[in-house]
Amino acid sequence: MCNCNCRISCPLLSIVAGIIIGIITAFLTITAVITVTPAFLWVTLGISVVYLAVLLLSTSLSCNCESRRSCLCPTITVLITGILGTVLLSIVLLGVTFAATSIIGAIITGALLAFLAILLTSTACLIKCLVRCSDFE
Repeated sequence: MCNCNCRISCPLLSIVAGIIIGIITAFLTITAVITVTPAFLWVTLGISVVYLAVLLLSTSLSCNCESRRSCLCPTITVLITGILGTVLLSIVLLGVTFAATSIIGAIITGALLAFLAILLTSTACLIKCLVRCSDFE
């Protein structure tokens, strides 16, 4: 989605950044450069649950202004996707043990970090939208 200035929207940039981070993570996991420990998985699960609470607070405190709705709706959709993806993949990786260099484990780990990156970067988009510094206006 492009805005009036023909710049790419912030939620789309966060998705692109997440995909790039996910691909790099999957490659590094397959080559055994990095490994994911259960402590890291618990931390990602905790971060995503806290972000769900932050999302609830930020949407309840924001006004229902029509001028911000074009900014909030895409950003919140991407943020919820990042939260749910992080929660689900953290639970999958906690529940199922994969070999350190397995392809399926690397793909799921890459997807986990992609969703985590989407979660973090779309939060920046949400903050930008809530303080009215949006590209949409």
